[in-house]
Amino acid sequence: MAEARYRAPAGALAVAHGAFNVAGGLWPLVHLRSFEWVFGPKNDTWLQMTTGGLLVSTGVAQLGAAATPQGRAHARRVGLGTALTLLAIDLVYVPKGRIRPTYLLDAAMQAGWINAWLRGPRRECVRHER
Repeated sequence: MAEARYRAPAGALAVAHGAFNVAGGLWPLVHLRSFEWVFGPKNDTWLQMTTGGLLVSTGVAQLGAAATPQGRAHARRVGLGTALTLLAIDLVYVPKGRIRPTYLLDAAMQAGWINAWLRGPRRECVRHER
């Protein structure tokens, strides 16, 4: 007998990933000290603020897009692009010693988001409303 696997609806995935991106983006904006305690001090605070702002914007776009099939397709593209970019940065710069190994926790989360989007209900994302 085949094992049944749960696939989150694309709308729920868009909301979850959007909320994760908003929370992750707000963290350095709201409390840079605790963020740097976990992920290490940064030479360029402006870069942390920029990255945080972009993650908040990405998350808000995903949250807003979750309601319609076209929006969910957009949330999927944005989610995959964001997660792939962050994963690549984590996997390149941790081994080089430029960022702390705690970024590998973020890499694991980004890999999870990529897996969820790739295994999720793609048809639900691209079906056109009538």
